[in-house]
Amino acid sequence: MAEQATSERNGGAEAAIPEYGRYYYQHDCGVPYGRNEHWLRFFGEVADGIVRDFHPTTVLDAGCAMGFLVEALRERGVEAWGIDVSEYAISQVHDSVREHCRVGSLVEPTRRYDLIVSIEVVEHIPKAETDRAIANLCAATDRLLLSTSPSDYGEATHLNVQPPEAWSAALAREGFLRDVERDISYITPWAALYERAEEPLAETVRRYDRAWWRLRHESLELRRSLLAAHERLAELEERPDENRSELQAEVDRLGEEVLRLRDHLVGRDAELGAAQGRLAQLEDESRRFAGAARRLQAKIPGGARLAALSRLRSRRG
Repeated sequence: MAEQATSERNGGAEAAIPEYGRYYYQHDCGVPYGRNEHWLRFFGEVADGIVRDFHPTTVLDAGCAMGFLVEALRERGVEAWGIDVSEYAISQVHDSVREHCRVGSLVEPTRRYDLIVSIEVVEHIPKAETDRAIANLCAATDRLLLSTSPSDYGEATHLNVQPPEAWSAALAREGFLRDVERDISYITPWAALYERAEEPLAETVRRYDRAWWRLRHESLELRRSLLAAHERLAELEERPDENRSELQAEVDRLGEEVLRLRDHLVGRDAELGAAQGRLAQLEDESRRFAGAARRLQAKIPGGARLAALSRLRSRRG
């Protein structure tokens, strides 16, 4: 069945709503998406990382497609379930986990889980439903492992591609902060763990600013290394043809190094963007708090003013 698109009226304009059928999974996922060595190995490695890093008891794969991650987690002793909007994908789930995967939407309420995983899914959600989906996921867990493409605007089914800081801000409104020390690049360079957190504003600023500086430094170093590799490749191309086999071997090695550095740079830039976005949000909150304090000082006399300020400070952390 070819991927189709239906339309609905939205404020007088027609919005194309993708259907994720056989054509989509065969042609729009890079490597054809199915029960093959590539995807089984990938989700096996992701499951290994999740078990090693998070030790979850119950997991929901929000946007599970054909259930490969659910299957891999259950093989490793984790109680895992999956939901996906695609009836076609759910029809392809392996018999061993069929009862644990179902057709469902991220905007539908669900039970609570120790960890929710959502890999390359939320960019497919229409913008009008984004806040509802984020709130729904956050209501069902205290830990959300999120990976969503920050730059792939060319995919027709990507209805809501956003930079990392946009998702960080949306999750912060639900009380979830990014673990800026956690490296989850075995999923994608931009994958991140968000956790429900209550901490003083000063501590949040400290964590994000420390992460911003570290990532900024790493990003600059990666760019220097990448430029040096480019310069070396250009130098090799100018050499005469003698010892061509040795030159080709070094060119190949440098080519692989360039690809590796580019992947790392994408990941560091994504993390840097998230940290910068969260810092901007915190600065805005700090300014609003300062303004509220000034207004109270102007309106409330004496002891009542001090009591009100004390209550405000306690609420802020």
